[in-house]
Amino acid sequence: MSSASRSHDHTAASREVIDASDIARALTRIAHEILERNKGSANVVILGIPTRGVPLAARIAAAMANVEGVEIPAGSLDITMYRDDLRLHPARALEPTDIPAGGIDDAVVILVDDVLFSGRTIRAALDAVNDLGRPAAVQLAVLVDRGHRQLPIRADFVGKNLPTSLSETVRVTLSEYDDNDGVVISNTNVSRGSS
Repeated sequence: MSSASRSHDHTAASREVIDASDIARALTRIAHEILERNKGSANVVILGIPTRGVPLAARIAAAMANVEGVEIPAGSLDITMYRDDLRLHPARALEPTDIPAGGIDDAVVILVDDVLFSGRTIRAALDAVNDLGRPAAVQLAVLVDRGHRQLPIRADFVGKNLPTSLSETVRVTLSEYDDNDGVVISNTNVSRGSS
């Protein structure tokens, strides 16, 4: 098969399921849902999980600030050393953990990630949060919930429920790292195990 054919086949196997305007609407809706559930923004701290959860958290915090008229504390939470698959996969470079000045004790912490899949990333994030303080509550916001949970984890705020097969991958692109905002599903034709 020629490289042109392979390139075309890869493109044909990928499809954009969420575009930039869909992402903007989903994040605005999530921001409003967070404010409604928590009766405002008092005592709310938003923490993004690197990599793409960090800009999503910043966007949600900005949307909440637009409504509330006050700055919403936002930061990032690196979970690399809390992952349960470190011995199976090479560790990635550590990302900064940036906790807002007020800390997280007695706060409502909103964890933000791009895709909820097995639940293992969120389990690691909960361990990291517990090492940093004792929040009043922890809630989870994700742009995409693709199913296939291996742990009993459920998102409180979801941009889009996107049922997928295990042979598909979900890739979120954000303008902070990529050319544009979008969500693409690709068929890998390789079934993923329980890693």
